[in-house]
Amino acid sequence: ALSGLRVEVLRGDLLEPVAHRRFDVVLSNPPYVPAPEPGLPRRGPSLAWDAGHSGRALVDRICDGAAGVLRPGGVLLLVHSGLCGVPPTLDRLSRAGLRATVEDRRYVPFGPVLSSRRKWLETQGLIRPGEEKEELVVIRAERAEEAGK
Repeated sequence: ALSGLRVEVLRGDLLEPVAHRRFDVVLSNPPYVPAPEPGLPRRGPSLAWDAGHSGRALVDRICDGAAGVLRPGGVLLLVHSGLCGVPPTLDRLSRAGLRATVEDRRYVPFGPVLSSRRKWLETQGLIRPGEEKEELVVIRAERAEEAGK
């Protein structure tokens, strides 16, 4: 608003509200934290971080659908934790026809959610005993330009 730009807010199931549109850039920071409970939460603050046992419940859906909402030459920037697996994300985006790379990565101390799940994460083999930092990645996935352009 301060820049005089129009902002449109849409509500719906992930990419469904924009399935008929194409974008130059899509930014996504979905829930990606592995959770002891199966499935996705239906309400409450954990909606912002819990993403099933693998942490991939929404990441996979974004990977599968992103190419359909990007213009040729468009870019997806996807943030998620290394706990839910970077290679599977790169592979899934590639299989969807996007050229995917890790744009950036940082290690940050566990926040309250991961700290409270430390023992469960250890038993699942997602972290080593005593591990206290989470890898956050920004994945860049580009849709190819149309041939002849």
